[in-house]
Amino acid sequence: MKKTITIILLFVLGLNSFAQQKSLSTDTKAPQTQKPAPVLQTTAPVDNKVGTAIFKWSEEVYDFGTIPQGTPVTHVFEFSNTGNQPLVISTVDKSCGCTTPKWTTEPILPGKKGTVSATFNAASPGGFNKTITVHSNAQGGDKVLYIKGTVVEAKNNEQSK
Repeated sequence: MKKTITIILLFVLGLNSFAQQKSLSTDTKAPQTQKPAPVLQTTAPVDNKVGTAIFKWSEEVYDFGTIPQGTPVTHVFEFSNTGNQPLVISTVDKSCGCTTPKWTTEPILPGKKGTVSATFNAASPGGFNKTITVHSNAQGGDKVLYIKGTVVEAKNNEQSK
């Protein structure tokens, strides 16, 4: 019985090594010359005739200072398009539901101005630092604007008015 198992084992190993030699013999053919992969350009060529829209903000951070609880406050961020193509704001995101953005929805032509306003509801007392992200076709991609301040708790006699 041991002889039979040994013979079968040697036979299987022999077939296995023969199969490996055969695949090696096909790999040992003369190496084929391969053409090098083409070099891909990683950036688009610069065409000075093609323009771009460019934001120029009057400010990017606004501090409301101290504001009373329950009194919504609004700040208007102003910008101009210093590029040579119309600037289009696709959307404006806010960092939380306590802030409501509004923005110029028409394309802003070169040399013209537009706005993004942010209204903060001041519902909870304490410090705040919120972001407003402007998505547009302007050079540099998204622009993040900041509003900050401190909400102070309303006094009882003011709440009863």
